[in-house]
Amino acid sequence: MPERNHKKNSNQINQQPLADFKVGVDNVIFSVDTAQNRLLVLLIMRQQEPFLNYWSLPGTLVRQGESLEDAAYRIMAEKIKVNNLYLEQLYTFGGPNRDPREKMDSYGVRYLSVSYFALVRFEEAELIADKVAGIAWYPVKQIPQLAFDHNEIISYGHGRLKNKLEYSPVAFDVLPETFTLNDLYQLYTTVLGENFSDYSNFRARLLKLGFLCDTGIKVSRGAGRPASLYKFDAAAFAPFKDKPLVFI
Repeated sequence: MPERNHKKNSNQINQQPLADFKVGVDNVIFSVDTAQNRLLVLLIMRQQEPFLNYWSLPGTLVRQGESLEDAAYRIMAEKIKVNNLYLEQLYTFGGPNRDPREKMDSYGVRYLSVSYFALVRFEEAELIADKVAGIAWYPVKQIPQLAFDHNEIISYGHGRLKNKLEYSPVAFDVLPETFTLNDLYQLYTTVLGENFSDYSNFRARLLKLGFLCDTGIKVSRGAGRPASLYKFDAAAFAPFKDKPLVFI
């Protein structure tokens, strides 16, 4: 009996019409406000239905003849100016009914979202307000209910960011050219949480890896001892590239 039901269900599925898709891209743009130790994500206010006046990720539907990556860069260029912009494809979200327009479309069109992930330097990022009534950096810990499934997309992107901090030198793209070890530690705690590692173990681990270069310059901040300024040495990091290296 179970086998017969299984065959019946399979036949029913095979008889369903093929889905017709529209494809969009949504960009999860993170930044770290190192002055206030906040992980931020860029949100925009929607100016049309569905989800009128809801915050959402910067996104767009893909145009004819346009690649997914070009669409992602296009929407980035319309919302933010930043040097050395890097986008990485994150995930494709395509569950049924993720977009209310699917129910309104008599042709049964499904809406896919191919999400992209970016981490930009907060001090250098310039938001573009033209044609956008609402655009803002939101602390990840204070994100409101967003349009569509964008809360889920941000959560997935946050997980990817944590992984990249542990296995890649992406943190050095966010920090200034020279930084103290405490600056670096604060960035990691902002993204990963305060309990990921104690400072002494973090410091010993990174210095042992050998791709932080002591500039010989010290900086005084507050009443404590002057701290050494370091630079990321890309050449020294080269042997570790594409290897399962755990930074922390």
